[in-house]
Amino acid sequence: MNTLQASPFVPGIATGVLRRHGPSSSGDILLLPYDALNLLTTRPAGLIIVGGAPLAHPMIRLYSYGIPTVVISAAQSAQLYEGSTITLDGYSGRISGSDTSGGSPLPDMLTPTAGQPVYTADGVPIELRASVADRQGVANAVAKGATAIGMVRSEFLTPQNGAAPDEPYYTAALQQLCECAGALPVTVRTLDLAPDKHPAWLGEIPAMLGPLGLRGARLYTEETVRPIFEAELQALARLAAHYDLRLLLPYLTRPEEYAPLHETIHRTFHHPLAQGVMIETPAAALALPEWLRLVDFVVIGCNDLMQCLFAADRDIPAVAGLLDPYSPALYRFLNFMAASIRCELHRVQLGGLLPQVPGVLPLLIGLGYRNFSVEPLLTPCLANIVANTTTAAAERLANKACEAGCGAEVRKLLGLPQDASWGGAAG
Repeated sequence: MNTLQASPFVPGIATGVLRRHGPSSSGDILLLPYDALNLLTTRPAGLIIVGGAPLAHPMIRLYSYGIPTVVISAAQSAQLYEGSTITLDGYSGRISGSDTSGGSPLPDMLTPTAGQPVYTADGVPIELRASVADRQGVANAVAKGATAIGMVRSEFLTPQNGAAPDEPYYTAALQQLCECAGALPVTVRTLDLAPDKHPAWLGEIPAMLGPLGLRGARLYTEETVRPIFEAELQALARLAAHYDLRLLLPYLTRPEEYAPLHETIHRTFHHPLAQGVMIETPAAALALPEWLRLVDFVVIGCNDLMQCLFAADRDIPAVAGLLDPYSPALYRFLNFMAASIRCELHRVQLGGLLPQVPGVLPLLIGLGYRNFSVEPLLTPCLANIVANTTTAAAERLANKACEAGCGAEVRKLLGLPQDASWGGAAG
């Protein structure tokens, strides 16, 4: 077969027999339309997703599986045949016949030491923290050498019977995670509900619609959500005396929104606890200096920040091409944010998909960011990138990206294929 240039998504290389839609064995490459991701019940060797919205939660969760994945267009899908043996390269995005001699070599992976930073080639420490949703994610973080648990996505902690979580449930669930983390600090993001993260126990809330409606901390005053939020706080207060915990509040836009939440937290906790907020909108980002006068740390949520910045809903495949992770405008904005708090960047963690996108981590290091929260299974791959990066070269790269005229120029700068953009794959 001719080599197809797809969009790289989850790094890794896999060879197997191509299967469409249906059940696959562990040795198969499974091709799935984006809207059929719920059919993924086994762990194939590799995944090819047709279309899709790369920043949507169903896609992001693919990172936690560690399965090499690429994204292709419907037209490209017609060039792939059931039963053929192919090789999928999640680093470069190439799909080819079974002969891998022309593919990307597997890089030598570092094995970082859990709890310790990794270092650039010129000795600058970089923290690769882990974003997790469950105990297995924490176990992976420890095994793969994460510096810390940078974010527990606690909205995915839900009783199996679909009932609303209460204080005893949260205490038991979070204690399991903390014990599994061992000596690693654990940051728990409190309940972050959104239209695509709508648990069974939550009734219909009309204003909970799209990326600009009620979501995250905006829901904490709702009658059905407030007792769940308070139950989680009570559980964290109980555990804070025994574990190295931090608390993170999601989706605050204005510093004024923090005061009533801080009062609730202050009433609940009897032990000192570091508190942070998620920066996920341009308005919140422009208030970074004010935020850092109120809280101990901030986490920049790049997924939601990008959808607000580019006015493109991350869950709609038709606008996926607008969410360009190589856009110079994105790097200019991130550079502006870094410059506004240059002496406080050690209190900032960069999360979301962006640090894991091929070629991007050195750009972010070049802008001055040093703390990242990523999928734990990617820690060795990203540590390898850090170890081969010098900060001086990264700064030059970041400056050129900010000066570029379009995403295609940035991809060229990074040595990436021009037809490997998300927009091209989603067509």
